[in-house]
Amino acid sequence: MNVLVPLPFVLPLLGAALALLARRRRTWLRVLGPLAAAGVVAASAALVAAVARDGVLAVQAGGWAAPLGITLVVDRLSALLLVVSSAVLLAIMLHAVGEGAGGLGGHEPGVFYPAYLTLTAGVCLVFLAGDLFNLFVAFEVMLASSYVLMTLTPTRERVRAGMTYTVVSLTSSILFLTSLGLTYAAAGTVNLAELSARAADLPGATRTALALLFLVVFGIKGAIVPLHLWLPDSYPAALTKITAVFAALLTKAAVYAIIRVETLVFPRDDASWVMLVLAAVTIIVGTLGALTHDDIHRVFSFILVGHIGYMLFGLALFDVAGLTGAILYLVHHIVVQATLFLASDLIQGLTGETSLHRLGGLAGLSAFIAVLFFVPAMSVSGVPPTSGFVAKLALFQAGVGSGNVLAYAVTGVAVLGSVLTLMAMTRIWTLGFWRPRPAEAGEPPASESYTPGGVRLMQAVTAVLVIAGLLVAAVAGPLASWSRHAASDLVDRNAYRHAVLDAGAK
Repeated sequence: MNVLVPLPFVLPLLGAALALLARRRRTWLRVLGPLAAAGVVAASAALVAAVARDGVLAVQAGGWAAPLGITLVVDRLSALLLVVSSAVLLAIMLHAVGEGAGGLGGHEPGVFYPAYLTLTAGVCLVFLAGDLFNLFVAFEVMLASSYVLMTLTPTRERVRAGMTYTVVSLTSSILFLTSLGLTYAAAGTVNLAELSARAADLPGATRTALALLFLVVFGIKGAIVPLHLWLPDSYPAALTKITAVFAALLTKAAVYAIIRVETLVFPRDDASWVMLVLAAVTIIVGTLGALTHDDIHRVFSFILVGHIGYMLFGLALFDVAGLTGAILYLVHHIVVQATLFLASDLIQGLTGETSLHRLGGLAGLSAFIAVLFFVPAMSVSGVPPTSGFVAKLALFQAGVGSGNVLAYAVTGVAVLGSVLTLMAMTRIWTLGFWRPRPAEAGEPPASESYTPGGVRLMQAVTAVLVIAGLLVAAVAGPLASWSRHAASDLVDRNAYRHAVLDAGAK
């Protein structure tokens, strides 16, 4: 079954190459893109089944034994995130097909599909990478393709936001390379499985310094406060469907990298209390920021920042319960954050607005879109019985059960963050859906960009994601069980080490 391991990375790259060749044939692109994305979903689902049956899978590319060669690894955590992420990527691509990939109806640029599939490959490689250097390569693949996607149909604002995004990302990449070099100098390897054994022999101060360096690197990419200022200024400038991809997956890829590196290489490091403090500050700053903005996309962006803190909180506990909560929250947030932005895209298509002071009467204009927004809004707020409630309950239980006074305080902050998120969502609902449309806003413009069939496809895709979010709550038992086993594997690193190093020895 090891032949399956590279497929989530290889398939979208092949699809991107074919899409580039067919970039002038719009009909071909609209078929080829979703087919390649569907192939990634199928390969990821097969990997979930293979991991459930055989445990951790590892492949040494080119037959070079670890730690010399390129190692690709799939365990319970990466298999779960691969299937969830690839399914969301497929859904957003179908939404883009309905809208017109460039946001200009029939004048979509052929570069969208190759760039999108390359981004898909980068996201999948993050989850597959078994060494720090290829993890760096994965983030660079995402950076290159995401800049192209961010500046589609360029405007002054998008180019400026793209430059901000690129400069910040390149800064974190330089820090990443520096951290990688220091790690190699200290331990003599960048293979994660071998590092997990050698890091224990490093001096405590060196280990702590490296752990903090990687926390800064991935903290920039994951928008952890105070390294978050670039995100609310960058993401809202892109086309809404592109922002949906970024919000759902790019920050979560960084959170995954933090979880993988900090548990596998620096378990129970002295940086734990730093993570708890950062988690609390991130939750408060992000959710308070969401209450201060008028544009829906900026509200969602600040909520995204705030909720990164919940995942960091679960990691900072460094036990099975906390990591289980963090994994559940990752799955929940990937689905719900994408749904919120796609629902916002429907609102924008219906009214031509994302500003709350110009929105109103949406419930009367389209009750269906109102439902598509309301369900994920309640989920991200943690209202029972949604997936957000399930994930937050797991984190709260882990925090209370940790016996750590600082963790108790962060649990209280997390509860407050949920209340603030609910206030932000209620504000959008009240101003955008319940109140009449302000007279100065005029009548909603008639959209000429989308065909009726395209609108139906966009609504259907968003509805499917809403249902998927509800299914996350409905299957909370099996999902929590899988997440608990994944968390146990993160705490007990032997299975990962043996799969990689034994495969390299064969």
